[in-house]
Amino acid sequence: VQTVESGGGLVQPGGSLRLSCAASGFTFSSYSMSWYRQAPGKEREMVAWINTVGSGRNYADAVKGRFTISRDNAKNTVYLQMDSLKPEDTAVYYCKRNAGNYWGQGTQVTVSS
Repeated sequence: VQTVESGGGLVQPGGSLRLSCAASGFTFSSYSMSWYRQAPGKEREMVAWINTVGSGRNYADAVKGRFTISRDNAKNTVYLQMDSLKPEDTAVYYCKRNAGNYWGQGTQVTVSS
């Protein structure tokens, strides 16, 4: 099981980023997926969840209405579109298969002026 996150960077408040997560080593379409984040000095938290076919989604209250999770099962990839970014969104973002304890290296998102 491997997940490789990309797309992070430095963005100003109010800006947007689109994260991607390329998955391999398992049947991607058989698993729900989630995005997590971990800010310095804080515990890792789940921010978004998507079911196997993309018809069901759920979000943490802190990101609801600003972030959108999606997936492309043909490309074994899950995405996180992040709009109206705030400084408190600064964190390392990870995607995770919702079974087992497999983590990638994450991608850093920094929201700052």
